[in-house]
Amino acid sequence: MMNVTMSRLSCIFAACLALACGTWPAVAAATAVESNSPSPQRPQDTGFLNRRIVQNGTTYRFQVYLPEEWRRDDGKHWPIILFLHGRGERGSEGMWQTQIGVAEAVRNHPDRWPFVIVMPQCPESAHWTDPAMLDLAMGALDQETKEFHGDPSRTYLTGLSMGGYGAWELARLHPHRWAAIAIAAGGVFWSYEPDRWQEASTLPAEYARAVGHTPVWLFHGSLDTTVAPRQSELMYDAFRSAGGDIRLWIYQGLKHDCWTRAYDEPDLPRWLLAHHLPQDPEVLAELLVIPLRPPTVMLSVAQLDSLAGEYRESDGHEIVTIFREGDQLFEKSTSGDVVGLEAVSADTFFRPVDPTGAHNVQLTFEFDMNGHVSGYLLQDNRHEEHWVKLGASGK
Repeated sequence: MMNVTMSRLSCIFAACLALACGTWPAVAAATAVESNSPSPQRPQDTGFLNRRIVQNGTTYRFQVYLPEEWRRDDGKHWPIILFLHGRGERGSEGMWQTQIGVAEAVRNHPDRWPFVIVMPQCPESAHWTDPAMLDLAMGALDQETKEFHGDPSRTYLTGLSMGGYGAWELARLHPHRWAAIAIAAGGVFWSYEPDRWQEASTLPAEYARAVGHTPVWLFHGSLDTTVAPRQSELMYDAFRSAGGDIRLWIYQGLKHDCWTRAYDEPDLPRWLLAHHLPQDPEVLAELLVIPLRPPTVMLSVAQLDSLAGEYRESDGHEIVTIFREGDQLFEKSTSGDVVGLEAVSADTFFRPVDPTGAHNVQLTFEFDMNGHVSGYLLQDNRHEEHWVKLGASGK
């Protein structure tokens, strides 16, 4: 009985061996085909990327922003911005600085900012004006310029608040590195070194001589009590006296946070890109006081009544009612909230609901070929929407 069982086992083993030998070439061939197939490329990372740099034995985390169109292998050199954050974004996690300033503007309108943007982070106990922190900022810029094809002829410097202090130092120390400089709520009289004010008659002129003809755009809030607007005014006066290229915009009614409004200016990224190294020296001095909101106008009852009606969002999910009461236009949402609309012109209104003036919503009414209101375009600093008037043109 055992011999019969062993015989059967031998047959089974032989059959399995034959089957294996027959199928192995096919398996091997399939494996060879698979191994020769090109491995799928990992999607290229763009947007906000985590980065690190080692300076004097210390590792610092920071961020770099790459536009969606950035490519490693296309040979293109990109304009590059060094951005220094304010006091409130200090830390060691490497990310707080992406919530403010130019980073916020990029999130709102990435199409406006075709730049590689380097965003180092200052540690909690330090200031951007510390020599080690200035070295950190320049080291991060150098590292990312090399890694991400930054264009040395289109390298820009910007900072806000405490980062504005640091930006002024880098402008003075490396005047020929920058194609243009933009500073919001900054200055050269550091709040943590009040004795610098004793040099108010000479210090701004020293910076103006060092920076020379590099174009500078300053922004400040008229009610800023953290970094007094006098700081930017003194720098403006010094550059104007030295024959520099300087513009100062003072936002009427804004406090310390003028940077949200500043970085949202559509002209700012265009102004940066208009400058490159080397450049012809230009003597320009421009001082503007920007109202918190545009001046309003009075419209007739007939004009207001022509705009009244129900308006539907383009996707049809929401309807708002615009109505006249007295000599003012109002907007009522589906939830019953009512807000007044202020007229800037016969077809443009805004909602004065944001006390900072940074996020006011603007409504621009649109008309059909017969002059009847067909809808309106709603815009704020983040996006725009089309709303259609019910009953207009068959809607």
